[in-house]
Amino acid sequence: MFARVSVDPVPGDRLPVILVHGLGMSSRYMVPLARHLAPHVRVYALDLPGFGLSDKPRQALTVRELADALAAWMQAVGIERAALVGNSLGCEVLVELALAHPQLVDRLVFQGPTPDPEARSLVRQVVGFVAIAPFERWSLAWVALADYARGGIWRYVLTLRSMIGNRIGEKLPHVPQPTLVVWGTRDYIVPYSFVTMLAGLLPRGRLVVLPGAAHGINYSHPGEFTAVLLPFLLAAPQMAAARTGPEPGDGRRLTICRQLS
Repeated sequence: MFARVSVDPVPGDRLPVILVHGLGMSSRYMVPLARHLAPHVRVYALDLPGFGLSDKPRQALTVRELADALAAWMQAVGIERAALVGNSLGCEVLVELALAHPQLVDRLVFQGPTPDPEARSLVRQVVGFVAIAPFERWSLAWVALADYARGGIWRYVLTLRSMIGNRIGEKLPHVPQPTLVVWGTRDYIVPYSFVTMLAGLLPRGRLVVLPGAAHGINYSHPGEFTAVLLPFLLAAPQMAAARTGPEPGDGRRLTICRQLS
């Protein structure tokens, strides 16, 4: 498994942060966010098996198998516990990791979690990607095309099928770690009603809305995303839990950030 690792010196008592890319993409997609986080925390951005520069298993891995591979990689490189940030498919992988390997997970960030149960068909997912295209950075198209070519269309389709069939809503009530859900108002792949439901299902979840952002916030708005992440990532474990715990009588906490430029 290939990974990009930051080299900036950071305080030794800070949790490492692992960035997990979305469907068909690679760690290149996470580089803008990694650059903003690197002065503050040790950052790892990896390519899941079958994608980017990592080895390509003959069979496409399921979401659970991708999570097991991530756990094995963490253990192999000596990461005992980390904060993990996932985009799209990466969120589903992190849910599986938190449930199957909880000792490795201190806290989680889900950015643009998918798929919406009302839009599980392949066609609906493709339509959503087309709808958000005008609101993403144009250079992302070249990154995506290169990454899709490396992984191959067949692996993309098989992984998408596993992703669509993986109902994370049924699993979130069992995720014990503090979790931050981040959503952009122009993310037409993931409806607001879906992310509010997910945040409400998480025992220690909180929802943050970034006006004007689409699905690839980690690539298009890394500075604004980092401003949201750092207070959560740098908080002591008990503080992260307190900041993300639901208010009495409410299934979620909502923060709306300023309009993005």
